[in-house]
Amino acid sequence: MGSHAMSETLREHKDKAAQLFASGRLEEALSEYEIVAHSAPEDLGSRQKVAELLQRLGRKKEAVETYESVAMAWARQGWLLRAIALCKVILQLDSSHGRTQRMLAELYARHRAPAPRLTPAPVSVAPAPPPPPAPRDTLPRIPLFSQLDEAAFVAVLEELAMRSFEPGASIVLEGEQGSSMFALVEGRVDVVRQLEGGIRRKVASVGEGEFFGEMALLSEGPRLASVVATERTVALELTRAQVERLVQRHPSVGQVLRSFHEERLLANVLRGNPLLSALTPAQREAAAHAFQLHTVPAGQPLLVQGQPGEALYLLLRGRCRVVHQHPDGRESAYPVLREGDLFGELSVLLGLPATASVYADTPCTLLRLERQAVERHILVQPGVREALSRLSSARLQRTARLLSGHELFEGDQRV
Repeated sequence: MGSHAMSETLREHKDKAAQLFASGRLEEALSEYEIVAHSAPEDLGSRQKVAELLQRLGRKKEAVETYESVAMAWARQGWLLRAIALCKVILQLDSSHGRTQRMLAELYARHRAPAPRLTPAPVSVAPAPPPPPAPRDTLPRIPLFSQLDEAAFVAVLEELAMRSFEPGASIVLEGEQGSSMFALVEGRVDVVRQLEGGIRRKVASVGEGEFFGEMALLSEGPRLASVVATERTVALELTRAQVERLVQRHPSVGQVLRSFHEERLLANVLRGNPLLSALTPAQREAAAHAFQLHTVPAGQPLLVQGQPGEALYLLLRGRCRVVHQHPDGRESAYPVLREGDLFGELSVLLGLPATASVYADTPCTLLRLERQAVERHILVQPGVREALSRLSSARLQRTARLLSGHELFEGDQRV
């Protein structure tokens, strides 16, 4: 039988199986899916359906064995979150079965490599095609997991909870205190923010394999956006209480989470700043590597009005106050700078004195890009000086917008 004919035949079996499943004829549906799974073992979706039907029919031992083989196959193809979700199902069926989790941990620990320092994580704002299968020796780097040792990896897997959401369900709500983060196993969600006048605007779309919610979780602040399921969605949730327990036993979990948090903030700024977003992905990555981590106590001045700026800053944690002093001595407060905000770029790039002073209002962690690095990575790019001129003229308008909340831009996934 030719490949096209075989494909059509398998499609007929899958369609028939789906119909039998929907009508409750589970034994017959299982037979149809088993035909597909035997003929096309690379069809992991059908193999997973076999496991699900075995579970529903009470054939627990066979279901666990099938789930286990499918979980490892998903992991080797790079779909680690799907594999983890199946681990949770296996443990529901057999609470003593930790072998699959240990196998996943061993698989990823064996291929763990140091992550590039502060390389922005890619964030999609449109549906992306599934990644191609990855050979066992070139497993993809999965944020939050690939940099953990085996013991920490298994501990995180044990804490994760699987959640399901129907289309239209709100997973998190803007303004609420954030207490957990999520990883999408399957489905798709929209990131939505409320603007002035009650207008709601979608700023990003998040798909399978991506993470959200770590900003509010780690900063203990309110959610900066709502997240709404656009189709049936399955997610893995990790709460603040679970993170605190994990960090006590495995400090590396806290380090990896903080690094991920910093990378995401940097990625948002590099894409969203009207100057830096003009750089190509390779240029943005080169600039990202030049940022240096900088920690300051509360009260420390970062920019002084009237003096030239020596660096531009990205605020990772904490809060900064901005004050402009008038010739008569009066002071005007500008909008407070919060996590994810960039400042100092115009003074550095245009060589002008700072028009306001910036002080750390709380202990702050920042990324600092020195003037020489700015000149090397940014000023040399075509069109940057024109962009600077536009940015300078837009600053007053931007400041006015900031008075009503954070600046919004397409793809901003801070939640």
